[in-house]
Formats: sequence, structure tokens, C-alpha cells
Amino acid sequence: MRHLAKNTLIAMGLVSAISGVARADDSQNLAKQLANPLAALISVPFQGNYNSGIGPLEDGEQVVVNVQPVIPITLNEDWNLISRTILPVVSQQDIFPGAGQQFGLGNTVQSLFFSPSQTIDGWTLGAGPVFYLPTRTDELLGPEKWGAGPTAVALWQGSGWSIGMLANHIWSVAGAEDDPDINATYLQPFVSYTTKDSWTFSLNTESTYNWENEDWSVPVNGTVSKLVKLGGQPVSLFGGVRYWAVSPEDAGPEGWGARFGVTFLFPK
Repeated sequence: MRHLAKNTLIAMGLVSAISGVARADDSQNLAKQLANPLAALISVPFQGNYNSGIGPLEDGEQVVVNVQPVIPITLNEDWNLISRTILPVVSQQDIFPGAGQQFGLGNTVQSLFFSPSQTIDGWTLGAGPVFYLPTRTDELLGPEKWGAGPTAVALWQGSGWSIGMLANHIWSVAGAEDDPDINATYLQPFVSYTTKDSWTFSLNTESTYNWENEDWSVPVNGTVSKLVKLGGQPVSLFGGVRYWAVSPEDAGPEGWGARFGVTFLFPK
């Protein structure tokens, strides 16, 4: 009986260990999917960004919380459609002398990526249209313009690494004539590494070139995230720093800022 009890305890320990490894593998897999803009995974990030040194006096401040739901849609066995929305909620003050304070919604960027359901040697590709929607609630939170253009993503994943590039170009096609036209290229190269215990270390730039003004905006972001479960709900918590390497003279943010937030995951 002692041997039986001992063997039972050993078996229970092995089952527990195997279950723990399986849970760790599942968490790591979810964290890796989160690093993939085209993953077939519903996620809802709330991404906060703090910027300072805005305006000619460099005393303006801004907090932008981007609500970024990602919804994959299965078209057939070979293709997925990935919907990625960015809706900014903005609080800012003194972005130029006399501007005062504003709070409300900015303009929405809606991307649709057609992507093969299978990877090829670790590569995932996607392309489609991007739309710019005038959802602003204040004239200082974005131009009253409608826009559209192409967007694409290329990504390689392997051995915990995720390396890729997201890009788009938007032209304004309609809207208020008094507001400036939009003719902008967006480039987001990124690299991240996910550990076996679901920590992810990421580095990217979110560079925008404004062809109308012929100037760059280049924030560099370094973040750390951790996948956890809150009451059974997978959640990624993240935080880090950002540095404005280049920004429009007398208008854009300067120096250091911060990035922080939470992502809710809904695996299929």
C-alpha cells in the first residue's frame, strides 16, 4: 500500500508538472501571437502614450490612449481578413501658445489585411487597404479629412523572435478645404523576443513622413510586456519608454516619453 501511495503521488506530480509545462507553452504561444500583427487572435489593446516638449515653447503635454481592437475573420481555408482599428482618446494642453486644453477623440485609422492562413518558412504576409476617418471631437485633435491608401505587413517568427515591418500610405480624398491635406507614409519596423515564461521585450519605431511639409516624426519605443491571467482571462500588461529621435520643428514632441497599457486576449 505504501508503494501504491508513493507511486500515486509520483504520478500526480508528473501530471501536475506536465500540466504546468503545457500551460507555460500555451502562455508563450499567446504572447508570440500577440507580437504578430496578423495573428488569428482577437485582442483589444489599450495603449497609453505620454508626450511632452510639444510646440515652439516646448511646454505642451499630451496623453494619447489608443484603443486598438484586432479582429480576425476567416474567409476560407487559405485566407484570413484581419481588421485592425486605432481610435485615439486624447488629452492635451498648450500644444501651441494659447491653445489651452483639449480632451476627446482623435481621428480613426482602420486597416484591413488579407493574409494567407498558413506561414511559409516562418513568414507571415498581409496587405490591403487603410482608411482615415474624421472621428475627431475637437478641431485641434486632427484634421477634418477622409483618407485612404494601401497598407502591408511582413513578419518572420522563430525561436522566440518576431521581426518585421508594417507600412502604409494615406492620401486625403475628401473633407474640409481649410484643413491641411494628408499625404503621409508610415513605417513601423519592429523586433521582439518572447521568453518561455511569457515575457516579451520589444523595440520599434513608428516613423511618419509628411510629404506636404517634408518632415519626419520618429519616436523610438522600447517596451516590456508580461502575459498573465486575471480570473482566467489572458491579459498582457506592458510598459516602457519612448524617445523622439526626430519631430517636426516647433510642433512635434521632444525628448523622452512613456508607453504603458493593457491588452485583453480572446483566443479561439
